[in-house]
Amino acid sequence: MIGVNSVQSASKVRVRTSGSVKYSREDSIRRQSHRSKSMKISNSSEFSAKENKNWIVFGSKKKSPSEGTDEKANGTHPKTISRIGSTTNPFLDIPHDPNAAVYKSGFLARKIHADMDGKKTPRGKRGWKTFYAVLKGTVLYLQKDEYKPEKALSEEDLKNAVSVHHALASKATDYEKKPNVFKLKTADWRVLLFQTQSPEEMQGWINKINCVAAVFSAPPFPAAIGSQKKFSRPLLPATTTKLSQEEQLKSHENKLKQITTELAEHRSYPPDKKVKAKDVDEYKLKDHYLEFEKTRYEIYVSILKEGGKELLSNDESDAAGLKKSHSSPSLNPDTSPITAKVKRNVSERKDHRPETPSIKQKVT
Repeated sequence: MIGVNSVQSASKVRVRTSGSVKYSREDSIRRQSHRSKSMKISNSSEFSAKENKNWIVFGSKKKSPSEGTDEKANGTHPKTISRIGSTTNPFLDIPHDPNAAVYKSGFLARKIHADMDGKKTPRGKRGWKTFYAVLKGTVLYLQKDEYKPEKALSEEDLKNAVSVHHALASKATDYEKKPNVFKLKTADWRVLLFQTQSPEEMQGWINKINCVAAVFSAPPFPAAIGSQKKFSRPLLPATTTKLSQEEQLKSHENKLKQITTELAEHRSYPPDKKVKAKDVDEYKLKDHYLEFEKTRYEIYVSILKEGGKELLSNDESDAAGLKKSHSSPSLNPDTSPITAKVKRNVSERKDHRPETPSIKQKVT
């Protein structure tokens, strides 16, 4: 039997039993919850400070790629950015060296034919656009305005930049809609079409791009080893090589021998007719990759044997490729032809429009 004691104080009744305790509604509001002795009351000021720090870290504004370029307008110290790109993989970003040498520049019309991994570009993004191209180091910058060394690169210029490391430029023989078009296939298998004003200028761009790629492309990483049968292209580093020209030539020659042997072994075991279509596509993809790499390294080896760095410093191909025209904005305005206005009498003026038969005249 449970005994009940009632305690009355200040017009508040609290009923207490030996097994349970009951409180009125007002006491339940004032009553503090039991807290373990091992738990310490955290300081609210410290908690708010830590919380504010977290908000500052996660709420900080991400810098745009153009904030790392040289800026002299605001009086700040010049800064340089080491890479261009928004990817988390540093090997896929484009290295940017503001002190790199300029090997070639001029106006080019560009068309994006294929995106990364050879995927066909959507129809709305295949249009031709004219840029002022500057091959600076291993990066081909595509700017809307003419190149000025003291002018900082805009965010749009950095977005349109193309790295030519491990790239291959060649004449676009399969494109017949426009003349003087060459094709540039990058390391990530993007395909870009560029149109020049003359065949000589087109060949000059092809030579310079391939020469830069052959001289400065770093040796590729070793192939990955895995149990998957699916073919995947190896990752090519975007950094500049640290090898000498002789060591670079030996590296390209060894890679050429390796790819030639691998291509011969690959073609010696063609897929059977009963295999799945997916396996046939994998076979064709690897065959296309090995054939392209074989052609690329053959061109690299031939360039280095002729003296790659000497070809970069030689401007004979550029001088022969440039065709002067008075409509070119890069020419000196003082060399424009002088035109004089000729006054004519009213009687000397002649209408060059074709004569139309009159209404009364019979048309035979």
